[in-house]
Amino acid sequence: MLHIGMIGYGYWGPNLLRNFVKVQDCRVVMVADQDATKRERIQCAYPGIETVPDGADVLNNPDIHAVVIATPISTHYGLAKAALKSGKHVLVEKPMTAAVAQAADLVRIAEQKRLTLMVDHTFVYTGAVQKIRELIDSGELGDIYYYDSVRVNLGLFQPDSNVLWDLAPHDFSIMAYLLDKETVDISAVGAAPVSWQGWEQESVVYTTVRFADDTLAHFHVNWLSPVKVRRTLIGGSRKMVIYDHLDPDQQIKIFDKGVDIGTDADRYRMLVQYRAGDILVPKVDQVEALEAVCQDFAHSIQTGAEPRANGQAGLQVVEMLEAAQQSLETHKRLGELWDHNRAQHSSSVSPLMSN
Repeated sequence: MLHIGMIGYGYWGPNLLRNFVKVQDCRVVMVADQDATKRERIQCAYPGIETVPDGADVLNNPDIHAVVIATPISTHYGLAKAALKSGKHVLVEKPMTAAVAQAADLVRIAEQKRLTLMVDHTFVYTGAVQKIRELIDSGELGDIYYYDSVRVNLGLFQPDSNVLWDLAPHDFSIMAYLLDKETVDISAVGAAPVSWQGWEQESVVYTTVRFADDTLAHFHVNWLSPVKVRRTLIGGSRKMVIYDHLDPDQQIKIFDKGVDIGTDADRYRMLVQYRAGDILVPKVDQVEALEAVCQDFAHSIQTGAEPRANGQAGLQVVEMLEAAQQSLETHKRLGELWDHNRAQHSSSVSPLMSN
């Protein structure tokens, strides 16, 4: 029997606990959270689970084989490292850490100790993403030209991260899982129209990723949208796909549409022919993705098999996030320099000249 301890019971913790109690040969024995009200809630719903206020009690418990970390991003590295050092397998919420160096260190420790290190990249376990992976691997879509993703809603604002680190890990993990391509450039621009008492984090971010074969990927994440949108468009040379996570009946639509380029030998000009075929809506497995995450974690520990969302996958996403964050900061400095130069130019113009 695999004994699991959880640290954190905030927004996502209840979902993790609910799914772990369904995993065969797996038992959650302890949950740590500083909030007494949350601990009481756990005891009412799961009377057989011990609750404690301090995560150290989970880390120091010799009867616990694996730790699930569902805490703010800034705490992931310290908790995960302590768990690995104590010989426990680790599943951590996305993103794995707040820096590339931290993620690489966790991967190194897990490999040295031969422990499972896994990240909760939930969406790579959805039936829809698995179906798209099949379409790409089979060649049905042809060469991938572009990848366009929108993930927007109203909130939830995070106290210790911007919208990039909150929402983009989902889309970065999906893209990395679907497209086996070498990244050569990541750029991002963002805005922080909402701020208070010194808190100023980007709530709107646009990120562009360029690959070695000139494929482009674009991501729009936003905490200030009046509607919730979870939509991805993948354009291939043969067919195109729209993935709408919020449409339970038609999550995937495959469009037999495209463009064929030819030449007019007599007139030496390019001919563009448009293809417009059928639209196919394939059946998608509707098993809850988070349940599959929990099962994969337990299976990896019990068998030694590599989980789908392993530490290397977590590191790859953090690398993309850090590169995008650096680009955000560069654009922010350029914007401040632009404003400074404009202000100086305005002040140097005489009132007569300005009239």
